[in-house]
Amino acid sequence: MAHHRPWLALLLLAGCTPERPPPPPPHLVFAGLPVSGSVTDARRAGFTDCVQPDWGSLRCRRHGVMVLGAGPYEAAVDLVGGDGGGGFDQVTVWQPQDQYAVYKITDVLDRQGWKNCSTGDGERGDQIIYTHTAMPVRVSMDLSYWGKRRLRLIPDWNKKERRC
Repeated sequence: MAHHRPWLALLLLAGCTPERPPPPPPHLVFAGLPVSGSVTDARRAGFTDCVQPDWGSLRCRRHGVMVLGAGPYEAAVDLVGGDGGGGFDQVTVWQPQDQYAVYKITDVLDRQGWKNCSTGDGERGDQIIYTHTAMPVRVSMDLSYWGKRRLRLIPDWNKKERRC
């Protein structure tokens, strides 16, 4: 009976195609790191050690990163889409051997007059968030954490990440 309903087969096939990722966000650089942009922007900036953790995303890392004169750190961008076609909207920085190494970055931000506030009440997931009116990014660092303490550079237009 299926030959009488060819539209049914097309409808079923339409559900099997992967969803096209959104266009990548605009390219933004801060402290020598890409904070948002396309997969091409990430690769040009040295984020070439890539893995596909699932069918809908791509994580690309760069090793030996310096941020505001501190480091070296590991850094990663998480791109939308299996090929990274949807781009990324933040960069994550950490030091695998020293959980306190990212404090060197926040020390520089303090000296440069960035304001900070803390989220939460001491429970898991709390952040200290640095902002500066003249900067197009905010910096969010883990206060309570499991594993490696991370610091994220986030474009100010990225409203899905926590603020305080």
